[in-house]
Amino acid sequence: TTLAPLSSQKAADDLKVQIAAAIAHGAKAEEVGPAVPNKGAFVQPTILTGMDGDNPARLWEFFGPVSMIFRARDEADAIRIANDTPFGLGGSVFTKDEKHGFEVASQIATGMVFVNHPTKVEADLPFGGIKRSGYGRELLGLGLKEFVNHKLIDVVKIDAHF
Repeated sequence: TTLAPLSSQKAADDLKVQIAAAIAHGAKAEEVGPAVPNKGAFVQPTILTGMDGDNPARLWEFFGPVSMIFRARDEADAIRIANDTPFGLGGSVFTKDEKHGFEVASQIATGMVFVNHPTKVEADLPFGGIKRSGYGRELLGLGLKEFVNHKLIDVVKIDAHF
């Protein structure tokens, strides 16, 4: 996989400011992967740790190659951490016990939760979030019909005189 640039230089600059603010509030940052180009809207992939309850960055969305790692004391604490966010688009539960994974997934307050698979979008699955990550679902059923023509468009003949 090749790391692509962000959508704009402003997006890259804003993301770098967010990373710096997270660090200023006590997070630890580790840049990973091969060095990104100096020119363009690139941001070095970064892993943030030490995101304690006082760090406001734990509640931010980072639109770029930034991952936050949280340590949980146990399963209940992991569920609490997963639900302690104003967002809720998607999540994943990874486990050797798939049946138990579905039990845990049912406790995660998010629009989509996958077991032993990263989040994904497919035309045959409803897509959408809760909280500040969206309202309702798209795709599947009626959503699929939004991407097809329902009827023929009437063609109107226009006489042009040149």
